[in-house]
Amino acid sequence: MAKTKTTYFCQNCGYESAKWLGKCPSCNEWNSFVEELTQKSSAAENKNEWRSNGAGRSKAQPKPIGNIKAEKEARFNAKDNELNRVLGGGIVPGSVVLIAGEPGIGKSTLMLQVALSVNQKVLYVSGEESEQQIKMRADRMSTQMPESCFVLSETSTSHIFKHIENLQPNVLVVDSIQTLHSDKIESAAASVSQVKQCTAELIKFAKETSTPVFLVGHITKDGTIAGPKVLEHMVDTVLQFEGDQHHTYRILRTTKNRFGSTSELGIYEMISTGLREVSNPSEILISQKEADLSGVTIGATIEGNRPLLIEIQSLVSTAAYGTPQRTSTGFDNRRLNMLLAVLEKRGGFRLGLQDVFLNMAGGIKVEDPAIDLAICCSIISSLEEIPISDKSCFAAEVGLGGELRAVNRIENRISEAQKLGFTDIYVSKYGMKGVDPAKFDINIHMAGKISEVFAELFG
Repeated sequence: MAKTKTTYFCQNCGYESAKWLGKCPSCNEWNSFVEELTQKSSAAENKNEWRSNGAGRSKAQPKPIGNIKAEKEARFNAKDNELNRVLGGGIVPGSVVLIAGEPGIGKSTLMLQVALSVNQKVLYVSGEESEQQIKMRADRMSTQMPESCFVLSETSTSHIFKHIENLQPNVLVVDSIQTLHSDKIESAAASVSQVKQCTAELIKFAKETSTPVFLVGHITKDGTIAGPKVLEHMVDTVLQFEGDQHHTYRILRTTKNRFGSTSELGIYEMISTGLREVSNPSEILISQKEADLSGVTIGATIEGNRPLLIEIQSLVSTAAYGTPQRTSTGFDNRRLNMLLAVLEKRGGFRLGLQDVFLNMAGGIKVEDPAIDLAICCSIISSLEEIPISDKSCFAAEVGLGGELRAVNRIENRISEAQKLGFTDIYVSKYGMKGVDPAKFDINIHMAGKISEVFAELFG
């Protein structure tokens, strides 16, 4: 017979305790412990777990690290260039990928598109929708229904593994991990212990059979992944699906990846037939306008291996109530205050009694310091009511002394600006060492101080 006991779990980090605690000793959160019934399975019941060749009999032996052959992992194409990019070049066999995002952002749509397009036998397990609902979504997205895509509406892990043994899929998609429940745990679905147990069973299946598993996860009101924090440590890759429901564009961002870079970015557009890949995001991040407007500049940034040109909008106006406001969207507010101090101290511009509003067009968040010069020029353009040509862009970091500092991969930024038809780009002269300006068909303006750029733009 199985033994049942009561255990207390921290809802924030998953810390386990035999008694209730007011403050979690692991994450220092207050009133985060919940009581759950856990069940220890007997040896006879453990035989009913996922069965595979050699399960339960470890053949691993310790080896000297010099004798281990490092083989490049074999990946296969997901038939989605944006997903391939954030995964590091394709789907790795045996990997477990967690995709999290807000409700209605398009997580299920993205996974169903992958299931319909990849040239592998796929089992799509849904604990939230019926098979008819999934079929309705598939009809809206695609006219061809591949015979290799199978759909299962089930929440019990024991039943799911029975179907997996019969079907033997090459890819498994679970939507979502919070809806599954295991018979080994007596707590309710979506509890800390259930999420940990179900994820552990799926990871064991993935590693023993070299089958990639995609898990769809919910997020809390704070924007973090629902469930214990250990869930993110257990999986191989964590992808955040971001976006605003009022905008059509979605951003797939990597926050953890054991098989690739964590700085990659994938951009989609939500349309009536599903998610469309955006191969050239610079075109959607730069708005089309009929006349030159003050306070609008173009900055060259880098996201992962991809250069992007984004539109920066600024509005400077007199503070109505004596206390100036500093508001930024998509940019660090503290860095904005630093740039305003540099403009006042080194440039002589009186911004102490001005409201300053800054916006990164397209809803994208930027942390690259290379857009500092574009932000400063945008602010002064709005202050002086002097528009800047829409054929000019900027790529330089601004220091506290008003100097222009070099940024990395300047050649990629210049090439992207040239490809999109820009005629002028302003960069730091300290970042052009080893770069031949003659090989570019764009006017490269090199400066050492921010005042030199202002003198050329505003006179």
